[in-house]
Amino acid sequence: MRSGRAGSLGPDCSPFPELIAQAVTLAWQGLDLSFLICFQGYDWEAVLRMRCLAQSGLHGQEDCCASRAGAHVALPTAQLPAAVAGMCPLQPGLAAGAPQYRKHAGRDPGADGPAPHPRDRGWYTASLQHALRVLDMTGLLDDGVEQDPGTMSMWDCTAAVARTCIAQQQGGTAEPGLAPIPVEVRVDLRVNRASYAFLREALRSSVGSPLRLCCRDLRAEDLPMRNTVALLQLLDAGCLRRVDLRFNNLGLRGLSVIIPHVARFQHLASLRLHYVHGDSRQPSVDGEDNFRYFLAQMGRFTCLRELSMGSSLLSGRLDQLLSTLQSPLESLELAFCALLPEDLRFLARSPHAVHLKKLDLSGNDLSGSQLEPFQGLLQAAAATLLHLELTECQLADTQLLATLPVLTRCSSLRYLGLYGNPLSMAGLKELLRDSVVQAELRTVVHPFPVDCYEGLPWPPPASVLLEASINEEKFARVEAELHQLLLASGRAHVLWTTDIYGRLAADYFSL
Repeated sequence: MRSGRAGSLGPDCSPFPELIAQAVTLAWQGLDLSFLICFQGYDWEAVLRMRCLAQSGLHGQEDCCASRAGAHVALPTAQLPAAVAGMCPLQPGLAAGAPQYRKHAGRDPGADGPAPHPRDRGWYTASLQHALRVLDMTGLLDDGVEQDPGTMSMWDCTAAVARTCIAQQQGGTAEPGLAPIPVEVRVDLRVNRASYAFLREALRSSVGSPLRLCCRDLRAEDLPMRNTVALLQLLDAGCLRRVDLRFNNLGLRGLSVIIPHVARFQHLASLRLHYVHGDSRQPSVDGEDNFRYFLAQMGRFTCLRELSMGSSLLSGRLDQLLSTLQSPLESLELAFCALLPEDLRFLARSPHAVHLKKLDLSGNDLSGSQLEPFQGLLQAAAATLLHLELTECQLADTQLLATLPVLTRCSSLRYLGLYGNPLSMAGLKELLRDSVVQAELRTVVHPFPVDCYEGLPWPPPASVLLEASINEEKFARVEAELHQLLLASGRAHVLWTTDIYGRLAADYFSL
């Protein structure tokens, strides 16, 4: 494909793993870290929230307890540990109770004399009410496609946290006679075959330990079924909000083994099952039994708001899947699921339609008999829809123009993805003009117009649109004309782009 920026970051290139390791180490040592640290990168925003919490507020009362324990002090990145490349030394005495921080341990801020060691008994007793209780390292926005060299990926964070937790548990840093102060380390974990063993060891060592790993989002890629189950069994049921399984070649049989272990997470809000290779239409007895068992387990979720079943071949079975859910979905991704008209009609009539904020129908042919039920679905979701992804849906000018009246009724729409559809420059211009009524629209990812290709067959297969060469000079003129139309309509703030790798698509939890 032609769009996107090149470049990625390997696990040893980022300066932040060492920062993560030192942060976990300091937390484990029970130091008086009553401050808030924020650091940002070019293409992501990660927040390391180190909150000073009272002993009584460990479960869902962080903000309340933090206000009782003392005000947060913003600490710029220049004062983070000196071992992090390019950063200034930590202010002298911070880790040893410097005067400006002693008030949290009950000392006079103006007192003279050397600061006590963090493990001196008097200091230790007084600081229990103000010791770090929660180290929140969640929030790294990393889709695995590209990474800015100045930022840290989820891979890096997972490795740094896991290895540091293992080292601290094995090292036994607590001094004799002093009970370790419990610390909850909240993380998003991303695991594959290479990182599975040490991550499993970190989670095992965390069970029943004062240094407790709490996974918020789990992303597992290309893991054998038994390894996926082993990880799920080690996760805290009260912390997990998302399970994301990719490239695992589960099939319906494997899915029926894993799904009961996922269903025990009663607070799970997002379930993403990518590339589950298995056709639910298989007439075999085993296939039907596995599918029914999967549906029964899906009915156990009470808080599920996002479901992604990409490439799962749900032709004619969408009603069975969605009817089992206890609550309406707000995000539904059905990319390359070979949906039939009856699937779209059911979805339009279901309770889910009027709650949808995000809808992804990429890879489903919407050009023929599916077009009318698709338009009905848009009509049903018009009041709530914020994000619509229609990549490679075989939508030509005729289908797009027929859909514009209902599409423009989606008044809250912020993102529209149309990449890989055989649209002409005339069709794009019509879309641009009609979408002026959508005041919230901020991003349109559009295809290279068919006018810009040389010798394009008609109708063009999606593979041809994605791989064939274009006339760069013609496309430059197209971009200039679209830009002028945006300026003329007073919407220069709306991004029209062919960049599908720019991480413009919003995550459900950020909507």
